[in-house]
Amino acid sequence: MASSENTAPRKNIFYVGLLSFFGGISQEAFSPILPIYYTTVLGFDKTFVGIAEGLVTAGSYLMNVAAGYFSDRFKRQKPIIFIGYFLSMVSRPLLAVFPAAPSVLALRSADGVGKGIKDPPKDVLTAGSSEARRRGRSFGIVRMLDTFGSVVGPLALFGLLYLLHERVSVYRDILFLSAIPLVATLLILVLKVREVPSNGNGAAPSGAASRERLPRAFFFFLGIVLLFTLGNSSDAFLILRAQNLGVTLLEIPLVVALYNLVYAAFAVPFGSLSDRIGRIPTIIIGWIVYALVYLGFALSAHAALIWLFYGLYGVYYATNQGVIKAFLADLVPAGHRGRAFGIYGTAVGLATLAASAFAGFLWDHVGPEAPFCFGVIAAAVAIIVLAASARRLEAAM
Repeated sequence: MASSENTAPRKNIFYVGLLSFFGGISQEAFSPILPIYYTTVLGFDKTFVGIAEGLVTAGSYLMNVAAGYFSDRFKRQKPIIFIGYFLSMVSRPLLAVFPAAPSVLALRSADGVGKGIKDPPKDVLTAGSSEARRRGRSFGIVRMLDTFGSVVGPLALFGLLYLLHERVSVYRDILFLSAIPLVATLLILVLKVREVPSNGNGAAPSGAASRERLPRAFFFFLGIVLLFTLGNSSDAFLILRAQNLGVTLLEIPLVVALYNLVYAAFAVPFGSLSDRIGRIPTIIIGWIVYALVYLGFALSAHAALIWLFYGLYGVYYATNQGVIKAFLADLVPAGHRGRAFGIYGTAVGLATLAASAFAGFLWDHVGPEAPFCFGVIAAAVAIIVLAASARRLEAAM
């Protein structure tokens, strides 16, 4: 019996990752062409791209606090996750039906809300299904499966573009097809994923405990991440920069697939590395790689170099996405992780919205290199602050 009880949470990590796998297929089967759909089919400018895609991230993270609160309060993750994936499944194909600017903004916001609703409870399930000494690896496994989906998605997009490129409605066809993988996601959620306690004994926090303040170290670390995020605009600008330098529409899904393949390949190794050398050194490695990538996007004059930089961008993601969440789980008591993940997500989302809108402004009024130069500066400052604060943060764990 004990062996079975120990095995079930570990299997949960795989199934939570599988949710992300099919979700990643859906996301990456349409998102690489979405900025081009905005600008060439619908006729929107780059500032609109920044606002629209910033709203996805902002909508996502704005819902994190509510989702995190209900996750901690009711100890039920699956219903919240279901609503999130359902919203994304509905809103994506409707972009093909309602192409006016207000409708696009509303639908992208709805997709972002769906993402925001599902993310904190998924993170709670991952943290609750893993041992502290292997938490970086567990988050790495989920990120790996998520990212393998993000490899399959662009490859599927490449195939669809190849087969449907002569159709006038190719973009709209792809938007409709992107909803199909989310059906598989909902089935796995209902049939395979299991609820797990989000605190030590499985009981809901009571009265004073539920109102307990999160550790100061959590907010201090969050402030440093926000400093970095102010220069980290939507990845839509990387796609537009690739197109600006001569990467063709047909090549863009392959470039994105390369980035996601690198991300998937390194997610578990870097998650395990953070278990050994610490979360902060691993995050700093990632931010250094990020700064080099953005510098490359700013200075590059050749389309061929974009393939190299996109590959390195996958290394940045592997050293940060799962590792940062593992570090948050280290800093915060188990019964309050939903709230912590929610606050983190909301704050980062608002910063990303501001960063994306500002990046669009810089592109339109200064030049396509400007958003990436600003990103390098923000990353450099954040690296210095995080390195100087490492001992203080590690002592709080």
